[in-house]
Amino acid sequence: MIDPRTVETVEDAMRIVEERRLEHVKVGLFDVDGIMRGKYMSRDKFFSALRGGFAFCDVVLGWDSNDQLYDSPGVKYTGWHTGYPDAPVRVIPESCRALPFEGDMLLFLCEFAGDAAAICPRNVLGRSLARAEAMGFDANAAFEYEFFLFNETPESVRAKGFRDLQPLTPGFFGYSMLRNSSHAELHHELLTLARQMDFPLEGLHTETGPGVLEAAIAVDGAEQAADKAALFKTFTKVWAQRRGIMATFMAKWSNDYPGQSGHIHLSLKHRQDGSSAFHDPSRPLNMSALQGHFIAGQQRLMPELLAMYAQTVNAYSRMVPGFWAPTDATWGCENRTTALRLIPGSDKSQRVEFRLGSADANPYIALAAALASGLYGIEHELEPLPMVTGNAYGQEHPPELKLADNIVDAAAALRGSAAAVELFGVEFVEHYATTREWEGREFRKYITDWEKQRYFEII
Repeated sequence: MIDPRTVETVEDAMRIVEERRLEHVKVGLFDVDGIMRGKYMSRDKFFSALRGGFAFCDVVLGWDSNDQLYDSPGVKYTGWHTGYPDAPVRVIPESCRALPFEGDMLLFLCEFAGDAAAICPRNVLGRSLARAEAMGFDANAAFEYEFFLFNETPESVRAKGFRDLQPLTPGFFGYSMLRNSSHAELHHELLTLARQMDFPLEGLHTETGPGVLEAAIAVDGAEQAADKAALFKTFTKVWAQRRGIMATFMAKWSNDYPGQSGHIHLSLKHRQDGSSAFHDPSRPLNMSALQGHFIAGQQRLMPELLAMYAQTVNAYSRMVPGFWAPTDATWGCENRTTALRLIPGSDKSQRVEFRLGSADANPYIALAAALASGLYGIEHELEPLPMVTGNAYGQEHPPELKLADNIVDAAAALRGSAAAVELFGVEFVEHYATTREWEGREFRKYITDWEKQRYFEII
């Protein structure tokens, strides 16, 4: 039988569907919040879609993670004023994957085309990659995710009002051989799933906290890395729920534990000869002048692009001193208290780790921002501010490196960023900033437990 991961063309895709005698396949795409939306499609319809695309209601670009319609006049692309029409979508044949849970069923990723491409997350990343290519670079990336597992179901968490949830395991057991041996079957199942669906994990271990794991997805070309990250998050949750447990990639679910990160490792290669653009053994830290410019661009634009990395109200709860998330746009060498961690190495391994993003971020949007800002630094030959040594949390930093502490201010910074418009287009910036402002307004409608505990009786 044809290996799904060898499918490259429309003809290959049709052949594998016919070989498996499938009456239907699954197609899916990722919305602004990184949620996978899709459906089963009949074979005849799928073959037609492969040749000429198909239509998908553009409401998925006009509602939030709770399927609530954006009501802001700033959402120009779609809304009640447009009647929520269908938008063109193209199937990506080379994204074909087996779905281990569903026999011979196949999954194909899709992306918006036409006017919708301006705000489609996968297309936004595609434009950043095109920029890199035009500059003579190929980008490689790898995502690392922390996520918590719970002995809960979608029904039980709602019955409990999302309180008093039971993590899969108790206590603080970072890198625990006890935990990963006691639950070896669980770890092996996830490793197998990742291999079968081609988002292979090069590392999986327990982190510090009850029921928390960290997974490092193997490095790949940047576009493939984002696909793999998005699929990993989606199907880890599917796997867990099919097992009678739950996984969450929420940035911070408890006041008692650090938040959950979505770190991105990035490097550039020269397209001409495949050599590292970041590695120069004649310079300190093996850091080439190009890597210095790249880090400088990431640093300079981080406050303006923050909403593309910290995309939810909850993400800002993670960004507090001492909880393994940066509060300023700092950089350091092998320093996990800074936002950017330079990792010196060989021609193959020299890279930068972008540590700001949280686990709940849309990998396409976060990677697009991390890559495009670095390329901006190369284009403008920017130089990074002095490297931070020691504990970045305990030091004073230039005010221009301060990161916003809430999503509304971050969205305003993005909306006002000329660099963001240059890198991602005015359509995306206006639409995306408006969706993040909506997220902040929705949060303001609700009263938190903290407010009730603090004010209900005493004030």
